[in-house]
Amino acid sequence: MICPGFWDSLIHHHEQGRVHSLDRIQQELLAGREDEDLVQWVKNDVPDRFFLPSQDADVIRAYQDVMLWVQRNSQYVDNAKAKFATEADGWLVAYARVMGVDVVTNEQPRPEARSRILLPDVCNRFDVRFHDTFAMLKSLQVRYDFAKES
Repeated sequence: MICPGFWDSLIHHHEQGRVHSLDRIQQELLAGREDEDLVQWVKNDVPDRFFLPSQDADVIRAYQDVMLWVQRNSQYVDNAKAKFATEADGWLVAYARVMGVDVVTNEQPRPEARSRILLPDVCNRFDVRFHDTFAMLKSLQVRYDFAKES
């Protein structure tokens, strides 16, 4: 695994109550190939409580709002809408909106996009704050010190 300290820092900050994900993300990750490092990390190292449940009634209502907006938005092509409906991004936005938490994504906004619905654009539409991984690491005050091999 590349940069094991990154993954360890996520678990550490989860234990401090600062980093979580959703059960929907866990499902997507576990659907990967069995030999993938990320699948193995989720199976072997990540506590189940890292992945919060998305079945709160308010979250479900917010998810319905997100999906209704996506489906009614004439900007996006049908394939983009269908793909978005099968992914966890809508659940992330709904959860973050209801719970008042931030989303972390390395995607960049592209409000003119038609063939792909990007997480930052949906966050912007629903007034959900988002940051990239580097901003999250800075906020958590994570440092990775490189040591030369001797």
